[in-house]
Amino acid sequence: MNKLSTETVPDPELRNEQDVIVKVRYSTTCGSDLHLIGGYVPAMQAGDVLGHEFLGEVVETGAAVRKHKVGDRVVVASFIGCGGCWYCRNDLWSLCDNTNTNPGIASMAYGYEPGGIFGYSHAMGGFRGSHAEYIRVPFADHGAFPVPPEVDDRSALFASDSVPTGWMGADLGGVAAGDVVAVWGCGAVGQMAARAAMLLGAERVIAIDRIPERLAMTEQYIGAETIDYSTTDVGAELRERTGGRGPDVCVEAVGMEAHSAGPHHVYDQVKQQLRLQSDRPTAVREAIHACRKGGTVFVLGVFGGLVDKFPLGAVINKGLTVRGAQQHGQRYIPMLLDRIARGEISTAHLVTHELSLEDGAKGYDLFKHKKDGCVRAIFDPAASA
Repeated sequence: MNKLSTETVPDPELRNEQDVIVKVRYSTTCGSDLHLIGGYVPAMQAGDVLGHEFLGEVVETGAAVRKHKVGDRVVVASFIGCGGCWYCRNDLWSLCDNTNTNPGIASMAYGYEPGGIFGYSHAMGGFRGSHAEYIRVPFADHGAFPVPPEVDDRSALFASDSVPTGWMGADLGGVAAGDVVAVWGCGAVGQMAARAAMLLGAERVIAIDRIPERLAMTEQYIGAETIDYSTTDVGAELRERTGGRGPDVCVEAVGMEAHSAGPHHVYDQVKQQLRLQSDRPTAVREAIHACRKGGTVFVLGVFGGLVDKFPLGAVINKGLTVRGAQQHGQRYIPMLLDRIARGEISTAHLVTHELSLEDGAKGYDLFKHKKDGCVRAIFDPAASA
């Protein structure tokens, strides 16, 4: 727990005819990785390779691969989908029935197992992650997508996870023309959810955070309004900005290690550290209370297990719709790459630090503790430390 190092591991090999091997050009830190590092997600083992958001070049293909050839530049969805099960056929890719090779672990926690994901514990299949020189990509015809030539590597990188995750929150949250949308969190996913809401027709989008550089970035590159929750009462501020009604759609893009300025943060943190609850649901609670009656709350942030003080009464008595999901990237990535190519979505600004793989531990330290204005640290396997 909380121990990272750069080690030498065997190169990946093709294991079935639908695999490709990708030479990684860039991979990036993600907030959900911090839950693994902090020990909040079970089934991590010493020597596991982290990383699930990446792009690279195809260097080897299995015999049954039809859509890719050696030399193709591809971005890869973080969740692995087989393309043939009921869930994949219905565009619920992160729920794939066939890609989690350790189904019993997650089934005990959730009743059913989610799909497999790169670099995200043995509960999610035990796949090696993308913080490496090479990575094996199963079911590549369904999970790897060609990058348009006009899109640079840094911009395309975030189409692997952050952009489709954010878009999914706005899309499945039901954002419609004229809506007021509030987004908790101004990291990469929160920014992309805010931009998605704008492109889906929202009249106003308000993003909430406390980190000055993230708030400024959201205003400059996304064009959303912002609230610094450390300086005001968020609920009161949202009511003021919506004529007393509240946002139509609230998107939570923070997850299990949410921070807040109030005493309930200390309560949640103590319970989490003592493992009396697995997650801190501060932002979810706030979104539920802030949302207008009859509105929708979509939970994008990663949660692993149980939470305390969940405001179920507010959900029922306000008539709210509450949804959540891990990202169904395959549903959105081709469309999003086209939007990035047209300049409708800006992503390159998310890169604040570029490092080598040898500096991986340093990159995660910068990212976790938000040092030096770090929003995302990316790793270039070709760079030397």
